[in-house]
Amino acid sequence: MLRINDVYENQGTKFRILSEFASGYIWINIESEAALPEYIEYSLLIELVEQGECLLVDDPFKDLASVIEESKSKNAIKRDENFQLIQPIVTHAEFHNPNIRGNLINTILANHKVTKQTIYRLLRRYWQRGQIPNALLPAYTSKRKDGKERQVGEKKLGRPRIYSEKEGITLDDNIKRLFRQVISKYLLTKEKTTISYAYRKFQSIYQSLYPESQNENIPTIWQFKYFYDKEYSQSEKIFQRTNKKIYNKDIRQLKSTINAHILGTGSKYEIDATIADIYLLSDSDRQSIVGRPIVYLVVDSFSRMVAGFYIGFESPSYVTAMQAFKNAAIDKTEICKKFDIEISSEDWPCIGLPEAILADRGELLGSQVETLEKNFSIRIENTSAYRGDMKGIVERYFRTIQAKFKPFTANHGLVQGAKEVRRGGHDYRHDATLTISDFTKIILNSILIHNNTQQLVKYDREADMPPDMPLIPIEIWNWGIQNRTGKLRAVDVDVLSVALLPRQKATLSDLGLKVFGVYYQCKEIAEKGWLHRKSSVNRPKSFQVGYELGDASKVYIFYEDNSLNYWEATLSDRSREFEGCSWWEVWQIQAIQKSTTAKQSIKSGLALAELEKQNLEILERAKKLRNPSQDTKRNQIGKINHNRNAERDNERNTIKKAASKENAPKLKIINNKTNVQPNNEELALENPTYNSLLYGEE
Repeated sequence: MLRINDVYENQGTKFRILSEFASGYIWINIESEAALPEYIEYSLLIELVEQGECLLVDDPFKDLASVIEESKSKNAIKRDENFQLIQPIVTHAEFHNPNIRGNLINTILANHKVTKQTIYRLLRRYWQRGQIPNALLPAYTSKRKDGKERQVGEKKLGRPRIYSEKEGITLDDNIKRLFRQVISKYLLTKEKTTISYAYRKFQSIYQSLYPESQNENIPTIWQFKYFYDKEYSQSEKIFQRTNKKIYNKDIRQLKSTINAHILGTGSKYEIDATIADIYLLSDSDRQSIVGRPIVYLVVDSFSRMVAGFYIGFESPSYVTAMQAFKNAAIDKTEICKKFDIEISSEDWPCIGLPEAILADRGELLGSQVETLEKNFSIRIENTSAYRGDMKGIVERYFRTIQAKFKPFTANHGLVQGAKEVRRGGHDYRHDATLTISDFTKIILNSILIHNNTQQLVKYDREADMPPDMPLIPIEIWNWGIQNRTGKLRAVDVDVLSVALLPRQKATLSDLGLKVFGVYYQCKEIAEKGWLHRKSSVNRPKSFQVGYELGDASKVYIFYEDNSLNYWEATLSDRSREFEGCSWWEVWQIQAIQKSTTAKQSIKSGLALAELEKQNLEILERAKKLRNPSQDTKRNQIGKINHNRNAERDNERNTIKKAASKENAPKLKIINNKTNVQPNNEELALENPTYNSLLYGEE
């Protein structure tokens, strides 16, 4: 697959492929002065290439192949001598083996008057410059227009100086080495320092090395810039001076398009969330500002159709992502009807499950996602960290959809930039006008317009697409359904709903099934006798249950591993306080209860401490008041019954005296009412009231 002598760049370093084996390749760093051939596994190198981390680049020494030297020239003779010297090594099949290479070098040293350093220098030059004899041409630097080498020591290269009497200095290998060191340290870094700054660092180093040199003999900034531009490619500069995450996301070259790797409609859905740039009001209270909503969108990669959505205030998570995904799989006519939008299934034909889902790592990671893979055969693809560009289609649509409502909501709670918001100026949040329902209707209308009328100007057509077919999402969707392998699959909505439920571990005891501190009862569990209050009862310790965030009155017990079969459990009387609540309300109530309990625990602790203090004081006082008895311990014990009887008699006499005082005669006032119901005045006079009897009134 990969060719011998090709040059690849990996993490800013260039490597040349020297040879190929069944299991891997031999390559060498062509930029290092101490490089030697290295082995790299075939699978690893192919993976790096496929992921775009190892890229094929131009050979910086490709011009050597076009250099022609006269056979009797000094350079040609030196080249041939050098090649004859190292030929036994470079032509050996296992030249990369250090032991074999070392033995061959020792043989050469024994037969020729050369040093080991010279042999390694020639080997390195041969391998790094293309594995051709011309790689061994001495002093290969820049060429004149006629293609011949310019040697260091000739007249200074470049234009002559205009404003100086000095001719200037020629760049020798030592100066170039200093240039490379400074460039590597100060320019090819993420700090993005300027060329002027790097050159000043070079000046300091140069003057330290050559303190007697005149200013006119220091290489100029123009020589420095020329060397920088000539020696380092634009790609290398950008890569080295840019954060890797930003480079991969926003700067790297695009090798292909999304459509080239997607088979058709429903092959892949992209799902992502964003925070809308607008502040909303509560549906129940238009005086209450509730903040910015979360918008989830599910987009078909092939057709650019928006297949599903979620709009609300829940943070991006698996739960909200699955709400959007479920929305993408079902018929949207009823959803639109709730917002007074009448459509047919043909207006929004996205119904069914895709072949694959591309989402952020945090949203579709974990055991829950295995249900989608195993039960519905959906391939899950996760984007790398900080690689939002991998979901370029849905990311782009976020910008498109917000651009559609921003012109109309400029004075209705739209988020403004720092330039528009000045200190002490008007707060745009107070301008909020739309509720979540209003905003949802706006987004729905925008989606329908996009799906059915939006011209996709930059869409790259398939070769067999009719030229007269409008490039709008619904047309591309329908064409893909008819002319490509159908990837959308039908699914039972109820089964899908249960499968996508968030799950939680629930414990089982004789009190019932406990989920988030809430107790449930289940007919099937009761029938199995698992709720009996006996230590010998053999019951499962826990179950996985699914729950609906909007309804805490029931949960779904998955009683079998790797199965969607379930029992339905309802609230028990023990947790009747949560009847009619959502899980958000349950958690809110529990939080209040925990806070109240914590506060009361502090008060109870203080009260108990006070009680203990008082009890100790009583005990200490009683201890001081007790006089030592003169009687023996045995007699004291024997008199307990007698003493108890005497104490009882004293208690009875005390109670009797208290009762006598309470029973003293008292004047009883009777209520001034009569049960006599006189029929006339005369009868009333014949029946005096209780007041007249008591007080003598007539």
